[in-house]
Amino acid sequence: MNKNNYLMLVEDNEAHAELTVCALEETGNIIIVMRDGCEAINYLRCQGEWADDLNRPLPNLILLDLKMPNMNGKQLLKEVKGDDKLKSIPVVMLTSSGLESDMKECYQLGANSYIVKPVTYSEFIKTVKEIPEYWMKINRLPEC
Repeated sequence: MNKNNYLMLVEDNEAHAELTVCALEETGNIIIVMRDGCEAINYLRCQGEWADDLNRPLPNLILLDLKMPNMNGKQLLKEVKGDDKLKSIPVVMLTSSGLESDMKECYQLGANSYIVKPVTYSEFIKTVKEIPEYWMKINRLPEC
């Protein structure tokens, strides 16, 4: 796997984040974890605590939860897809919400994929490991 593959996980639930990171680290990617949409957009736009870190890596893929404090997943998705410098980064919604209305709205806002988190541990791990396999190996991404 290319050493420059960075995935951003935006997840406020610490247990979900830890489990996801464990699965993703096995794929050989570097994981950037953000706890909410505000933290993520500040990182992506080099604002706030990242204002002086112009050399921070931009992710090749964003895994985004829906329900978070401060700025939720839909709000962050809208910000990313509305920003000319960020909109080419694929965004995969990784959420526990299976509501059709959430799915439709996320696709309308520009989500590239919508995955409902599997309930069982083994299915969750299997699913999370397959995400970068597709987006980083099979799918072709432009250079950011």
